[in-house]
Amino acid sequence: MKIAIVKLSALGDIVHALVALQFIKSCLPDIQIDWIVEERFAGVLKNNPDIDHIYTVSLKSLKTNKAGIFQEIKTVRGYALNNYDLVIDAQGLIKSAVIAKLLGKRIAGFDAGSIREKAASWFYNVKIACAFDANTIDRNALVLSSPLGINITTEQILNKKPFLFFNNESQQIYDFLQKDRKNIVLVIGSTWESRNYPAEKFIKVARALQQNCLIVWGNEQERKKAEWMSLQSDAVKVMPKLDLNSLKALIARADLLIGNDTGPTHMAWALNKPSITIFGPTPVSRVYQTGINKVLKSASIVNPYKLNKQDYSIKEIDENEIIELARALLR
Repeated sequence: MKIAIVKLSALGDIVHALVALQFIKSCLPDIQIDWIVEERFAGVLKNNPDIDHIYTVSLKSLKTNKAGIFQEIKTVRGYALNNYDLVIDAQGLIKSAVIAKLLGKRIAGFDAGSIREKAASWFYNVKIACAFDANTIDRNALVLSSPLGINITTEQILNKKPFLFFNNESQQIYDFLQKDRKNIVLVIGSTWESRNYPAEKFIKVARALQQNCLIVWGNEQERKKAEWMSLQSDAVKVMPKLDLNSLKALIARADLLIGNDTGPTHMAWALNKPSITIFGPTPVSRVYQTGINKVLKSASIVNPYKLNKQDYSIKEIDENEIIELARALLR
């Protein structure tokens, strides 16, 4: 059996979907699993033994090059020559549903009551019902496994094997890791400013812990913030620009990750590494909490159906809560 999974973005969403593959493969060892993804996120999928082929699209480039749509359609139709028995749209957007439609005839995805862009469900033959505000990881596991007749349980996910893989990572990361102190990765950025824990409070956390705190960053604004933070404390160092392969390697070598609700933070959970995820305007139902993966949420009430980008309550989380939790996890 050959299936194609359409999960284009974003980084954290892809990570949360990837967990299902190890259980699908254990039930159906001969299944071929291909994955269609936005080119800039392909690195998170690479080296995964449960994925047979990774195919990329560049839909983001269409914002500045509308004529590129024809090349993208041609590219996806080329992927369709693999003659998939089933295509699963795990994204639930109109654009991902169109890609799924171009890839094959039998298409599975969420029903209209389970996704934000309800029209996407019109493209599916097999429709999966799951509350939109349910746990994000559970939703991904359900939409990927149910069409295959597989049931992935909470217990299985809690006992998962690490599922991010890397190879030939940048050797630079080992110049920053220390043996005599704990290595803590700090994820200081995200897609919205209101999701970012204040840099000043991150510094207080680093000063209190007095370990080896390594800041990762994804754009120039985050780099400048990281450089400023490193000037405030000797416990803070700025990592060089890392691709996704080397980022996976760094997190796999870390003793703890502390970060905002964003993709690199969720990679710690995927690698079974201790983590603290700091939430403000987004729901904690996006993650699994475990003995080593903890969350801290501000006092604001979040409507998962309509997120408030003006909710800056994350700033109100006391850094001492993070410090106390970090010390417990490091022990």
